[in-house]
Amino acid sequence: MVFEFLHKMCEVMAAYFGKISEENIKNNFVLIYEILDEILDFGYPQNTDTGILKTFITQQGVKSQTKEETAQITSQVTGQIGWRREGIKYRRNEFFLDVLESVNLLMSPQGQVLSAHVAGRIVMKSYLSGMPECKFGINDKVLMESKGKSSLDDSARGGATGKTAIAIDDCQFHQCVKLSKFETEHSISFIPPDGEFELMKYRTTKDISLPFRVIPLVREVGRQRMEVKVRIPTPLNTSGAQVICMKGRAKYKASENAIVWKIKRMAGMKECQLSAEIELLNTEKGKKWTRPPISMNFEVPFAPSGFKVRFLKVFEHKINYSDHDVIKWVRYIGRSGLYETRC
Repeated sequence: MVFEFLHKMCEVMAAYFGKISEENIKNNFVLIYEILDEILDFGYPQNTDTGILKTFITQQGVKSQTKEETAQITSQVTGQIGWRREGIKYRRNEFFLDVLESVNLLMSPQGQVLSAHVAGRIVMKSYLSGMPECKFGINDKVLMESKGKSSLDDSARGGATGKTAIAIDDCQFHQCVKLSKFETEHSISFIPPDGEFELMKYRTTKDISLPFRVIPLVREVGRQRMEVKVRIPTPLNTSGAQVICMKGRAKYKASENAIVWKIKRMAGMKECQLSAEIELLNTEKGKKWTRPPISMNFEVPFAPSGFKVRFLKVFEHKINYSDHDVIKWVRYIGRSGLYETRC
């Protein structure tokens, strides 16, 4: 709870004055003091929802409220749906849904996966009028089996990764999700906060589609020469390197003790090769080079876990608009976490 509160505190401050830096903290000291006064009482977290805080803490400081405004804030904070106020109106009803995944890998030099897991987040930007109820469907094995969806039916429909369902090891929801419905009906049902929020966090460890596979080949030629293929850490006594690559740009960076290889775009099912001949300084015999792992940074337009949004429906009974009137945007982004291959 302590760490979650600290992360929330950073989110709230970022929502008020952008990047958290020493200068920004000095410039917004009074504002931060007011925020802390509201979100924490006697060491216990009270309210860390930015939407609610912004109704009574402004950029300039606390404004004096009328009795009606005070009553509205009190009912919002203490009410059943404290994360969303009444009377929200938009000319165009739309929401954006981002599936953001961080894939972590440790692979042996022989290509065996030693450990792999995906940490995922579902971030929503909601611009919907009234008090809408949303139903969210994903291709989780437990949810799909409870709905009686067979693997055959879903494979016939097809999917981005070819996987019909994924096994989610653990997940955590935003407070707006009705957990009772999730436990009984196995459906993710919620009334979304206004604006941007994190709907769900999850973790998977099975059947991960690894975006890249690195095949290292390191050959030590005596004490003063070395031949290396692929993207590489180099020994501390490296004096220079001759690098050859057919795709992208690669160069030796002495400050990082590594050859850094950058590729802007790469098609699927393709192979790229880098060769480097490294010159070493003739030093006294000491410790043997430990061969640190090859690491990668990347961003790909799919979810490595195989996570798929099956449906997202919006119901609003008071205001006259239906699910078909809502514009929906969904995108998948897979990024590298700690993605390493041992040499």
